[in-house]
Amino acid sequence: MMHSKEQSFFRSVCTLAVPVALQSMLQASFGVVDQVMIGQLGGVEVAAVGLAGKFTGIFNVVVSAVGAVAGIMISQYIGQKNTAETRRSLVLNLRVCLILAVLFNLVGVAVPERIMGLYIADTATAQTAGRYLATVSGTFLPAAGITILSTHLRCMEKATLPLYAGIASAAINTGLNWILIFGKLGAPALGVRGAALATLISQLVYFAVILVMYLKYRERVENNPTGSFAWKQYLSILLPLLVSEFMWVLGENVYAGIYGHLGTAATAAMTLTNPVQSLAIGALCGLSQAAAILIGKRLGDGDRETAYREAKKLLLYGLASSLILSVMIFFVSPWYVRIFNVETGIRELTVQILAAYAAVMPFKVLNMIIGSGILRSGGKTTYVMVIDLMGTWLFGVPLGLVTAFVFRWPVPLVYLALSLEECVRFAVSLVVFRRRGWMNRLEA
Repeated sequence: MMHSKEQSFFRSVCTLAVPVALQSMLQASFGVVDQVMIGQLGGVEVAAVGLAGKFTGIFNVVVSAVGAVAGIMISQYIGQKNTAETRRSLVLNLRVCLILAVLFNLVGVAVPERIMGLYIADTATAQTAGRYLATVSGTFLPAAGITILSTHLRCMEKATLPLYAGIASAAINTGLNWILIFGKLGAPALGVRGAALATLISQLVYFAVILVMYLKYRERVENNPTGSFAWKQYLSILLPLLVSEFMWVLGENVYAGIYGHLGTAATAAMTLTNPVQSLAIGALCGLSQAAAILIGKRLGDGDRETAYREAKKLLLYGLASSLILSVMIFFVSPWYVRIFNVETGIRELTVQILAAYAAVMPFKVLNMIIGSGILRSGGKTTYVMVIDLMGTWLFGVPLGLVTAFVFRWPVPLVYLALSLEECVRFAVSLVVFRRRGWMNRLEA
C-alpha cells in the first residue's frame, strides 16, 4: 500500500502524464495515418514521406526546445505564484516560436526538392518528397502556437484540454487522408499531396481549438510585469537547448542520410518503423513532461529534497513502463508490417530494425525523462547540451558512418550500433543527476 503522499504524487503524475501521452500519440498519429495509407501506394511514396518528415522534424525539435524553455519558466513561476512573470514567459516564447515557424516555412516552400535531394540520390523519391514538404510546411505556424499554448495549459494542470483538441484534429486528419489520398467521396486522388493537405487542415483546426480553450481558461493578470526582463537568464536557458536540440536533430538527419545511401529499401524500412517509434515514445513522453512540470514547481518553491526524491520515482516509473513496451514491440512487429503493401524484403528489414529498437528503447525513455524533464527543470540546460552533443557526435554519428560505409553492415545492425549512444548518454546523465548541480531556482 502506498502512503498518502506517494498516492498524491502518483495521481499528480497520472493527471499530467496520461493526457500528455495521449496527446503526443494523437500528434504522432498524423504521421502514422499518412504512412499507413501511403504505404498502400508503394515503397517510393513511403520513403518520400519519411524523408520529408526528417526536415519537418528539425522544425518540431527546435520549436519543442522553445516550448521546453516556456515549460521551465512557467512551472517555476507558478511555483513562486508569480502570475505576471508567468504571462510574460508565455508571450516571449510564443513570439520566438512564431519567428522560427516563418523561417522554416519559407525554406520548405521555396526549395523543397533541393532539400530532399540532400537525403537521397533517387530523383523520383526526392521529387515526391519535395511535393509533400512544400504543402506540409504550412503546418509550421499552427504547430508553433499549439506547442506554447499546450505547454501553458499543462503547467496550469489542465492537461486534458490539449488532449480534447488533439482528438478532434486526429479524427479530421484520418478522414481527410482517406478522402484526399485515394479520391473518395468525389474528391480527386491526390496521393502524397493529399496526405499533406489533410495534415495541414487538421493542424489548423487543432490550433483553433487550443486557442479557444486557452482564452477561456487562462489566468487573468491585472497588472503588467514590473522591472526589466532577465534576458541573461532566459538566453542561458534557451541557447543551450536550441544548440542541443538542433545538433541532435541534425545528427538524426545524418542518420537518415546514411540510411538513404544504403538504398531505397533501407530508407523505406526505416520509415515503416517511424509510426511504432513515434507511438511508443509518445506513450511515455508524458513522464518527461510530468517531470519537467512537477520538479520545476518543487524547485520554484525551494523544496530541493522533495524534488530529488520525486525525480527518482519518475525514473523508476519510466524504466518499468519502457520494459513492458519493449517486449510488446518485439512480439507485435511481425504482424505490424503486414499492413503495408511493400516488398517482402522491406518487411523483413523492418522487423529486424524494430527488434533492435526494442532492445535500446528503455535507454531512450530514461534519457527522455532525465534529460528532457529532470535535468532541464532547474534551467541549467548546459548540462543537457553537453551530454547530447557528446552522445550524438562522439558516438552515434561516427559509429553509423563506420558501420555503414567501412564495415558495410546491413541497416538493422547499423541502427543498433549508432543507437548505443543512448547508453552513453544515460550513464553520463545519471552521474550529473546524482551530483544535484542541476537543482536551481529561477529568479524573477
